[in-house]
Amino acid sequence: MSKNSNRRSFLKHVGIGSIGTAIVPGVTGAATLPANDKTSGIKTGKVSRAYNAAYTGEHLNRVAFPIGGLGAGMFCMEGTGAISHMSVKNAPDVFNTPPLFAAIAVKQLSNGAKVLEGPVPGWKKFGQKDAGNGATGATTGLPRFRHATFLPRFPFATLDLLDDDLPLQVSVTGWSPFIPGDEDNSGMQVGGMEYTFQNTGAAKLDAVFSFNAANFLREEQSNNSISALQNGFILTGETGKDKTLKTDFAIFTNDDATVINHCWFRGGWWDPLTMAWNAVKNAETPSVSPVEKDAPGASLYVPFSLAQGEKKTIKVMFAWYTPDSLLTFGTPGKKKEPCDAAAGCCNSPADIGLDKYDKDFDAKYYKPWYSSRFKNIRDVCAYWKEHYDALRGRSVLFKNAFFNSTLPPEVLEAVAANLTILKSPTVMRQYDGRLWNWEGCGDSFGCCHGSCTHVWNYAQATAHLFPALERSLRATEFCESQDAQGHQNFRAVLPIQPASHDFHAAADGQLGGIMKVYREWRISGDNEWLKKIYPMVKKSMDYCIRTWDPKGKGIIEEPHHNTYDIEFWGPDGMHCSFYLGALEAFIAMSDYLGRDASAYKALAAKGKSFLETALYDGEYFIQKIQYTGLQAENPATAKSFGGEYSKEAQELLKKEGPKYQYGTGCLSDGILGAWVARMCFLNDPVDSAKIKSHLKAVHKYNLKENLSDHANPQRPAFALGEEGGLLLCSWPKGGKLSLPFVYSDEVWTGIEHQAASHLMLMGSVTEGLEILRASRNRYDGTVRNPFNEYECGHWYARALSSYGYLQALTGLRYDAVEQTLYIDSKVGNFTAFLSAATGFGNVTYKAGKVLVNVVSGTIDIRFLNINGRKTPYNA
Repeated sequence: MSKNSNRRSFLKHVGIGSIGTAIVPGVTGAATLPANDKTSGIKTGKVSRAYNAAYTGEHLNRVAFPIGGLGAGMFCMEGTGAISHMSVKNAPDVFNTPPLFAAIAVKQLSNGAKVLEGPVPGWKKFGQKDAGNGATGATTGLPRFRHATFLPRFPFATLDLLDDDLPLQVSVTGWSPFIPGDEDNSGMQVGGMEYTFQNTGAAKLDAVFSFNAANFLREEQSNNSISALQNGFILTGETGKDKTLKTDFAIFTNDDATVINHCWFRGGWWDPLTMAWNAVKNAETPSVSPVEKDAPGASLYVPFSLAQGEKKTIKVMFAWYTPDSLLTFGTPGKKKEPCDAAAGCCNSPADIGLDKYDKDFDAKYYKPWYSSRFKNIRDVCAYWKEHYDALRGRSVLFKNAFFNSTLPPEVLEAVAANLTILKSPTVMRQYDGRLWNWEGCGDSFGCCHGSCTHVWNYAQATAHLFPALERSLRATEFCESQDAQGHQNFRAVLPIQPASHDFHAAADGQLGGIMKVYREWRISGDNEWLKKIYPMVKKSMDYCIRTWDPKGKGIIEEPHHNTYDIEFWGPDGMHCSFYLGALEAFIAMSDYLGRDASAYKALAAKGKSFLETALYDGEYFIQKIQYTGLQAENPATAKSFGGEYSKEAQELLKKEGPKYQYGTGCLSDGILGAWVARMCFLNDPVDSAKIKSHLKAVHKYNLKENLSDHANPQRPAFALGEEGGLLLCSWPKGGKLSLPFVYSDEVWTGIEHQAASHLMLMGSVTEGLEILRASRNRYDGTVRNPFNEYECGHWYARALSSYGYLQALTGLRYDAVEQTLYIDSKVGNFTAFLSAATGFGNVTYKAGKVLVNVVSGTIDIRFLNINGRKTPYNA
């Protein structure tokens, strides 16, 4: 088959037909986009699912939708309605599926009792731990509804259930608060599941709803209990070293008719669950008082009747409380002496004007932020019950505004799906309110600690949705993680405190941080914050120059550690673009503050010329490998995660140079600094035509329609076999080293979203959509969870680069310093979501006119800048 035939086949596979125009359905406008097929969908054999639509059939297999709080833990609502991934102890617990289930029993029917879930996915029948022994104690053997449809609308997900046995139409809506600009209520350790029943039969129905829970917190030889709570119960258990860490998990309803069984039948074998199901099956409502300890489980019952056509909704509320942990990561350094912030020394967020995060906290171990807000589980439950409806209403405002959009459905799906990362255990928030994050989640532990700067460079969502929290990350980077010389640790210590400085700084992470300071300033409009953090930023900028560009060439030349966990030797397009972006950001901040930036401007001019000539091969940007004539020591003895050079590696060094380079390769991140610059409200630091050419080459060479013949000896589970995806790097013109940089043969969604959105931003919407669709096709629910784009762990932070699609397609951003709304549409007319520091809503751009509908808060717009033309805004 010819190359062109392969390409046409792939375009059809990912849902793109011939180029033309199509109207994408929306609420108040329509974007002009490449024509899609009718479903704009994911094709898997005989089954087709449209993007941003409901999940049904085999697409329900792996769906697990996070419910919880930002930095507060979570559980997941699966595509069938099951509760899993119970992670409420300040750590992920990805395969924790406790025996928790809701059920309905219709008294008039002999087979009227069913768990309120859809059919059990095949992979749960065999293939998990204990499957060979029959999956002891699982609830999967109980009767269920035969038909299920799952529709996500972040932060809500609704499951519709039907079964011929029951004259009922059932829907289950799971959710937890998510309100841009309100990080405190969005960070609550709570969730809700609302069960709605409608009588579709001809006669009145008498039924009993129940929610049943084993005490999954109970451990052998530890304190445990199930205690009383109004309309519910509290599960309690202790764990950790010496069983001293206490966790409470509360389950309660909004219905005062609720009856509670605080202690399931105590006995051997499967007696407790058997007897609990007997009560469900017989539509009983046993009231049992709490016992002192060792209650196997508890149930709540809500009896009700429904006339023909009548509806009833029962709200089940969840809350948890684990105020302590034994978590600590990183190597602390010496406490900083009192210092002069004006000279570039910063000890705490208060030094740069973030007084909110200056709470007294000097503990040995991590404590979650919510433990500073709530005294205990009952305090949490009282607040959750009192504010449930108001928080739901505000979360609905966000949901409606976000999905009130004419952008392509695959774009909305990708952005919304990855917002779940902010509810996952990847994100943590320590006692003083500051973020401290993993890169992702291992199955039972956080993966790669310390708000890693080079990974979180890609993440764009938090800066717009919760800008105060994003600035707390800058505080850690430029205060506790930066020393007197300007060296930044790219992994922050937990609890946050001054760090030791015994390894390389990360060039991409530290330079990206300078651009992000500029972004945070423009988003917040806080000029005083800029003045206070500027000395620390200057110290960082000067360190970068002194360390990686000691000869003042305007390029990153000395070996530089980066997101691939190795060092690149010699200048390369990826890091030189970071350098230029950081210089441009620093120059802009200096000019605003009236500081002399002439030396930095000279460096930027030299670097731009070098990058556009010496590092541009006429099609894309490359690396000039260099390891002699530098200040750095020999690669064979240099400090690196790669370890010491073996005898074989030293022989390879003589032939090919240092291990783990990319040389003449076409790197998907090869002009990444330019994307970060644009996401940070800066202009292109390099010639725009050359940037676009590089990105087109990435699309041409690195996007594979079928990976069956692709050799990946690294980590293949991200994409393999007949799946498609964007390789991190390819060598279309030869020159691939024996040992190119680690990960080079892999596929990462975070980079797919980065490259795709950068293509869109440069006007290549069709190519960007191809990459995006190939990525989301792998996450259609059949094999992978659509709400868990993983890399080095589940819910990997780099995938938050997908938020960049919103800005890329529309150019939509609000600059609070200028009080200017920017629009640079790549899709013609549109309606899209906008979140600013002070409010959020929708912007409609149609026939050159702009309509702003702020649904929460306020956004003070004085000017419009449409395609580079600035005019006053008349609302």
